[in-house]
Amino acid sequence: MNEKKDILTKTWVVAVLASICCMLWGSAFSCVKIGYSLMNITTNDSGSQLVFGGIRFFVAGLMALAMGSGAERKILLPTKTSIPKIMIISLFQTILQYFFYYIGLAHTTGVKAAIIVGANVFIAILVSSLLYKLEKLTAVKIAGCILGFSGIIIINLGGLSGVSINLLGDGFIFLCTCAYAFSSVYMKRYSETEDPVMLSGWQFVFGGAVLTVIGFLMGGRLGHMSAKAFLMLLYLAFVSAAAYSLWAVLLKHNPVSKVAIFGFMNPVCGVLLSTILLDEKGIFGVQGIAALILVCSGIFIVQRKGNK
Repeated sequence: MNEKKDILTKTWVVAVLASICCMLWGSAFSCVKIGYSLMNITTNDSGSQLVFGGIRFFVAGLMALAMGSGAERKILLPTKTSIPKIMIISLFQTILQYFFYYIGLAHTTGVKAAIIVGANVFIAILVSSLLYKLEKLTAVKIAGCILGFSGIIIINLGGLSGVSINLLGDGFIFLCTCAYAFSSVYMKRYSETEDPVMLSGWQFVFGGAVLTVIGFLMGGRLGHMSAKAFLMLLYLAFVSAAAYSLWAVLLKHNPVSKVAIFGFMNPVCGVLLSTILLDEKGIFGVQGIAALILVCSGIFIVQRKGNK
């Protein structure tokens, strides 16, 4: 067991595993939009978008619990005291975050969504520092936040081939990012006394079920389920289960700052994969590159010095 812990604390191991997480998360922006296309889910069909997301996360929760139970050699079941914590995390991590995410992503580009989501680091720091007083808000952290939000502003100035601010698209993606920031704070607090993989798995199951029901009540359905669409749904479920579980394991064996610094790769991977998989090269011009550099620089500054 100690050998395993020693390996997981090596910098190069953390770098490789954290990079894998970021690649998986980055691919989700493109794959969700591809999934919409494969299942003939239109931009205005919010109900079906939520059913799609709900099923994905319900399956992801089962996958995460299966992997966690296998690693711990016991079934990861919630206790009476952990159930309220699971529901709170699920409200922000899955229900609110992905309610805004799935609807927002249908109304914006994968590139813009990837960069806007990169702001979650800054929002999490503000929430943690100002609302919950879990850490000190320093000048370095403020500088990083300014850099990052400058990138968000730049990418929404209409310079990306005439694309301007879209409240239902860009606005919802930003709200999704805020929800994720709150979920990160709650996960950090509750993981001190609970198994993080157990929390992640069960909150996915609960949140996925809620999203699916909401989607069905809105008239949503998955009418066209080809083999490709089914495999895409399974892949997206795997992305959530594997990436969140792996990230949780790294956080368990390392200081938060040592792992979190690699989060700057999320928007990078998201943008690069969107330009490749969705052929969004035309919208990724000078302003897109400038925004990406600002966001990543801000994240790097905050994670490198802000946590010291």
